[in-house]
Amino acid sequence: MSTIAQLRRILKDSHTIAVVGLSADWFRPSYFAAKYMQEHGYRIIPVNPKYTEILGERCYPDLKSIPEPVDIVDVFRKSADCAPVARDAVAIGAKTLWLQIGVINEEAKDYAEAAGLSVVMDRCVKIEYARLFGGLGWFGVNTRVISSRRPV
Repeated sequence: MSTIAQLRRILKDSHTIAVVGLSADWFRPSYFAAKYMQEHGYRIIPVNPKYTEILGERCYPDLKSIPEPVDIVDVFRKSADCAPVARDAVAIGAKTLWLQIGVINEEAKDYAEAAGLSVVMDRCVKIEYARLFGGLGWFGVNTRVISSRRPV
């Protein structure tokens, strides 16, 4: 389990986040979290073979295609899909494997930790950043859309 001190260190020392499973749909949690972190100074690298660009950044089909160092691999995938992502995170020299809320995979955790990575499981990077560094509130993302209806 990650302590507040560990989470604070990870978020303070990290600058580049590869978001595996990032969607280009503004209403998806992955987009919302990535946009929030981007607006708070983090370099976001989208990882999704479905797109070429998200949030103004080139999108890569997988972690191994990223040509620059990555601090955090933030995973928005099913729990069952996390072991290969953990292996790729280790292979590219990432410092942290971060599995989002509801994403729990002990095999991925054990593999990444054995390779020296910090691992955060079942937590949202946006929520933890806002909680630890937000100060006056949650500072959500302004989508400029006010609606209770799901987009078509």
